[in-house]
Amino acid sequence: MDTEYKKIFVSLDGSEAQQEVLKKAVQIAAVNKADLYVGHVIDSTPMQAAGTYPATLIPSLEKAWKDSIAADIEEAKKIEGIGTITVDAKAGRIRETLLDEFVDQIKPDLVICGARGLSNIKYAILGSISTFLLRSCPCDVLIVK
Repeated sequence: MDTEYKKIFVSLDGSEAQQEVLKKAVQIAAVNKADLYVGHVIDSTPMQAAGTYPATLIPSLEKAWKDSIAADIEEAKKIEGIGTITVDAKAGRIRETLLDEFVDQIKPDLVICGARGLSNIKYAILGSISTFLLRSCPCDVLIVK
């Protein structure tokens, strides 16, 4: 049984904890000499619920997220052993977009995400994205706390 990971997808949520999640993903990619796919979903649910979906807002949100990890990505590119690093953001409903547009397209050996601490109320309404990934992904899933 091959236990090395060759394609790693890390889902970042834009929270303060995303730097630690990315750091862990970079370490695992380096050890495994794997390609690293870094993804983020710009949640369209609040905009849809408000009855508007200003498509012009998406590029600025994507740029802000990419800027927030740019230094970390540049450092990761200098680490020997990591294959290609791909960074992408997509707008949509978080669960469906993560699964359909990232996991199903990339077909990673490992998915890494954070255990974002939602409040009890938000958790009851939204559920846990990390739990969703754990149940839905056809590969190993690492949840970073």
